[in-house]
Amino acid sequence: MNNDNSITAYIGLGSNLVEPSAQIKNARQAINDLEHSQELAFSSLYSSPPMGPQDQPDYVNAVMAISTKLSPLDLLHSLQSIENEQGRVRERRWGARTLDLDILLYADEQINLADLKVPHIGLRERAFVLYPLQEIATDLTIPSLGHINDLVAQCPLDGLQKL
Repeated sequence: MNNDNSITAYIGLGSNLVEPSAQIKNARQAINDLEHSQELAFSSLYSSPPMGPQDQPDYVNAVMAISTKLSPLDLLHSLQSIENEQGRVRERRWGARTLDLDILLYADEQINLADLKVPHIGLRERAFVLYPLQEIATDLTIPSLGHINDLVAQCPLDGLQKL
């Protein structure tokens, strides 16, 4: 954490439509372009089978660490704007999408609002989040969940592959 009131946030990126790797690359740049925000680290890209309905392509996933002065809700709204700019359409739960951006962690805060839960709900069961997160934050302790290495050790790969 910087002494300029910035915090470190971790963002999960996922896509399985319209050139997913390019969608992730474009989202990375758009997040980096957010006011009062700067990339700290970016994981490798990973391929994973869909979590929900299986009648859709595999996903490309990554995790990004940023330093930001944006509040949690301002960051959420900025990420939703990026999703919309990249053609995100919400048709069905866990359905195919051009882009999915999730706030995984916001400093060491625990947030429980109607439209934002941090640490991200389901984080401990999702290999496509845990493995890239561990790649860029090997010493991370996640509030109420524990150390990243312990969480990864308890989470099967479930078809996750580094690209």
